[in-house]
Amino acid sequence: MTTTGSRPRIGKALLTTGAVGAGLVALTAAGAAYVVARVARTVITPVRRRPLNQTIRAVDHELGTITFADTPDAAMPGRFGVWFDGETGYAKVGGLLATGGGEVTRELQRVEFGDLRPGRARISGYYYLEPEELGLPVSSVTVPSELGEAPAWLFPAPEGADDGRWVIQVHGWGATRQEGLRAVRAFHAAGYTSLLASYRNDGDAPDSADRRYGLGGTEWHDVDAALRYAAANGARSIVLMGWSMGGAVVLQTITRSTALDLVRGVVLESPVIDWIDTLEYQANLLRLPDPIAQGAMRLIGATWSGPITGQAAAIDLASMNFVSRAADLSLPTLILHSDDDGFVPSTASRALAAARSDIVTLVPFTVALHTKLWNYDEQKWTTAITEWLREHVG
Repeated sequence: MTTTGSRPRIGKALLTTGAVGAGLVALTAAGAAYVVARVARTVITPVRRRPLNQTIRAVDHELGTITFADTPDAAMPGRFGVWFDGETGYAKVGGLLATGGGEVTRELQRVEFGDLRPGRARISGYYYLEPEELGLPVSSVTVPSELGEAPAWLFPAPEGADDGRWVIQVHGWGATRQEGLRAVRAFHAAGYTSLLASYRNDGDAPDSADRRYGLGGTEWHDVDAALRYAAANGARSIVLMGWSMGGAVVLQTITRSTALDLVRGVVLESPVIDWIDTLEYQANLLRLPDPIAQGAMRLIGATWSGPITGQAAAIDLASMNFVSRAADLSLPTLILHSDDDGFVPSTASRALAAARSDIVTLVPFTVALHTKLWNYDEQKWTTAITEWLREHVG
C-alpha cells in the first residue's frame, strides 16, 4: 500500500519538476533572445547621449581646479572637454595637478557654459565644440548626398599654399564632425584644406529610412559624395581620415567608391579594422557570454532580422575584416592607435600593419585610450601626421 500508494506522488513530483524545468528553459531562452536582440540593436542604433560615467568631487573656481574620482579617463595626462549637469554644461580641463586618495585634481581651464559643480560628468576627447575656436577661416557648406544635403565645415588651406590638397574628416560611432576639429590645425599647417563631413544618422546629415548604422556599409556613400564635392571645388589630391568607426567607413569607401582618382592616402585614428574582433572585445568587457555576442552578430548579419533590429539590410561583418582583406588595400595608410584603447582593440591595427608593412605605417601609443591620442600627446600625434604626409603623400 505504502509503496504502491507512493508512486503517483513521485510521478506527479517528476511531472511538476519537469514542467518547471521546461518553463525555466523557455524563460531562459526567451531572456537570452531578448538580450541578443538588445545587444544587436545597441550596436547599430545611433546614440545621441553618452553615459555620464565620471564623478566630479570638487570644483574650486578661484584656484582653477577640478577634482574627479580616480578613473583611467580622469587620470590620463593631457587636455579634455567635460560635459556635466546632464550634458547642459561644458568645461575644458588641462593637466594633472595631484592624485591620491582615490581622487584626481586637474587644471580647470575654462567653463564654456553651464553651472559647474560636483556631480556626474563625462570626459570627452572633443575639446573644441565650435569651428571658430580654432581661429582659422571657416565656412559652413552642404554636400549633396543621395539622402539630401549633408552639412560640413570647410577650412581652406593657408593663403598662398593652396595647391589643391584636401583632407576629408570622417567621425566615429556616436560622434559628430566636432570630433575632427582637433586635426584641422595639423593639416592646415601642412597646407591642406579640411572638409569635416557628416553622414547619415549622425544627427547632422539626413537620416536613412531605417535610422540605423551600417557600420560603414552604408555610410561610405556619404563619404563618396564628399569626395565628389571636393573634386568639384578644387581638390587635386585628397587624404581621407577616419576616427574609430569612421575608420571602417573610410576602408569601405576606398574599396567601393568609383570616385577615388584623387585619393592619395588614408589616416586612421583608433580605427575599427575588423568589426568582429571589435564586437567580441566589447562583449568580453561587458562580460557577455559568448553565445550572446555571437548571436547578436549573427542577428546583425541576417537577412530576416529587420523586424527585430530595425535595420533595412543585413550587414556582412566578415567583409569588414580588413586584416583578411589586406590584399585589397593599395593606398599609403597611417594608423594611430593606443594599446589601452578600451573600446576598439589595437590588435587588428597591428595585424594590418604587419600584413601590409609596404603601405601601412603604425604609430602606437600606450596610455591614450580611445580617440584621445591628440588629447594625450598633441606633439607626438601632430608630428606623426605631418611627417607621414611629407614622406608618403607629398
